[in-house]
Amino acid sequence: MIVFSLILVLLAILGAPLFAIIATSAMLGFYREETDLMNMALEVQSIADLPFLAAIPLFTFAGYVLSESNAPQRLVRVTNALLGWMPGGLALVCLAACAFFTAFTGASGVTIIALGAILYPALKQDGYDDRFNLGLVTSSGSLGLLFAPSLPLILYGVVAEVPIDSLFLAGILPGLIMLAMLSGWSFWVNRHNRKPLADFSIREVGKALREAIWELPLPFVVLGGIYSGFFAVSEAAAITALYVLIVEVFILREIPLKKLPDVMRQSMVLVGGILIILGVSLASTNYMIGAGVPQLLFEYIQSLVSSPVTFLILLLVFLLILGAILDIFSAIVLVVPLMLPIAAGYEIHPVHLGIVFLAAMQLGYLTPPVGLNLFIASYRFEKPIMQVYAATLPFLLILLLSVVLITFWPALSLWLPGLE
Repeated sequence: MIVFSLILVLLAILGAPLFAIIATSAMLGFYREETDLMNMALEVQSIADLPFLAAIPLFTFAGYVLSESNAPQRLVRVTNALLGWMPGGLALVCLAACAFFTAFTGASGVTIIALGAILYPALKQDGYDDRFNLGLVTSSGSLGLLFAPSLPLILYGVVAEVPIDSLFLAGILPGLIMLAMLSGWSFWVNRHNRKPLADFSIREVGKALREAIWELPLPFVVLGGIYSGFFAVSEAAAITALYVLIVEVFILREIPLKKLPDVMRQSMVLVGGILIILGVSLASTNYMIGAGVPQLLFEYIQSLVSSPVTFLILLLVFLLILGAILDIFSAIVLVVPLMLPIAAGYEIHPVHLGIVFLAAMQLGYLTPPVGLNLFIASYRFEKPIMQVYAATLPFLLILLLSVVLITFWPALSLWLPGLE
């Protein structure tokens, strides 16, 4: 088995598909335990019974439709009309617009590509330092992962069997903390880049709001419908997808019907990859639970770590490394099932664990040397990767401070859902 494990690790390093590595390890485990391999197929099939599963493809499709339309430009215009007149106002526009957009697309790289083309030249034209612009746009891409209806939040809820509406509430204060800290830094750095108050125009605000009148109700429809009890998360996803489809394709006509199949294909490729990894990971997780792997891990960690504080410190270090080398969806389905029982042994609430997990993984996108968003920004803005590293460093340190605050102040995650 050791030889097979080393071979699998080598194949993973060489770029073999992650689902194939996980499936092979699970089948080897079942074979070793003399368990019928038909259990593997049954475990994969069981994802059809998971609650809220329909929300994943529906929210993903809605996000892709929004990214292919002119919604990003309208969003930037609204936030610029409301905030752009302030000192450092366009930087705040960048943070707010990227957080909103990432929350709906669930993909920070898409945000950098879609909004970066608008915001990066606008920041430069407004007199902001080029290094600051590069760091800001790169860092802002992942800010919306803690806000509903973020796909990673939903996937964590599915894997951890935690109420998704509780996670939606739990992510609000931590997400706002991260936004506020980056906003404070942006305001301070650009405090001399000041526009006259006369630049604020009620007429421009009115025009921008009218232009974006179809997209602005989306957060209120999703969150208001869920928390009022009017519809469930999956129903909210269906309503969102239908609403976005009607608005962008049939009312505003920004996506031609002939292009719609391609948008559907792109979004479902992402969903298909997530579901395949989720299915084989469930099989692998059930094998490891049956073999007592979580208990062995907990006993080993407990022999080294005596307090929850020390465990959380080690967890943060582990997640920062993990976030730099593995995408967030794969990390959720691979690591969360093993982490949950260990965290429970230290009396860490699974909702708080989820917010810490996602906040740290979000930071991993910016962690050198292989943080994904660093390379996306380098490619998108045609900048040397070392220049991107240097530009994002201040933002990385501020976000790291916010993640530490979120980790060791559980009330930020647990107060709104009423779980304190």
